[in-house]
Amino acid sequence: MSAKPHPQQNHLLAALSPEVQARLFPHLELVPLPLRALMYESGRPMDHVYFPTDSIVSLQYLMENGESTAILVVGNEGLLGITLFMGGESSPNRSLVQSAGHAYRLPRPRVKEEFNRHGQLLMLMLRYTQSLITQVAQTAVCNRHHSIDQQLCRWLLLSMDRLSDNRLTMTQEFIGTMLGVRREGVNLAAAKLQQLGAISYSRGLIKVLDRTKLEQLSCECYSVVKKETDILLPYLRQRQVITNVAAIPVVELPSQCSRQ
Repeated sequence: MSAKPHPQQNHLLAALSPEVQARLFPHLELVPLPLRALMYESGRPMDHVYFPTDSIVSLQYLMENGESTAILVVGNEGLLGITLFMGGESSPNRSLVQSAGHAYRLPRPRVKEEFNRHGQLLMLMLRYTQSLITQVAQTAVCNRHHSIDQQLCRWLLLSMDRLSDNRLTMTQEFIGTMLGVRREGVNLAAAKLQQLGAISYSRGLIKVLDRTKLEQLSCECYSVVKKETDILLPYLRQRQVITNVAAIPVVELPSQCSRQ
């Protein structure tokens, strides 16, 4: 059995001072996030903020005809649910689990209570929100002006930045939904990247084999988002692949807060 994720695997939670962690961590609840699970539905009330540890969630805009496209991805660099602390109670977008894993969630009252202290959590959340705005804006530019190959490279690189592994389990149909393109286009783009040695793709499993090559094949949109994120969220500069979870500092949670 794999080890239970720790709150510090989410880099935003890990960046909080011990004082803030002491107030928040006892109220965190670990929850599993299965692939394609619907986290938030458009227009519905939001009761929790989620801090992913080893999962990725995609925010999607859903059209009236049922088609959708991803506008941003959230992983262990931050949180899901910025609308809640920015003054709204619901989101115009839906949130879908793109890569299965876990997240720690915090109830709405606790989020607002800590946010209204105008302390460290507020500053981190606002800077994180600014980084998301950059990601949304650059995604719009990329979808309009760049090829499916480049869009796939950007999306894979953003996903890898939010995981502690170089693997993604994803069908071509689901990737098409993320990018808002046809499955055939994804198939051709993935085959091209595989021929160039950047990735391997088999039975829904994508492995990044050569990240440097993937960055070279991507458009400038990825580097724009990465640069802005590094400036706004300096705590991410210490990110590294987690090879020994047991070595991560642990803040013990009460047993009732770790139920699934």
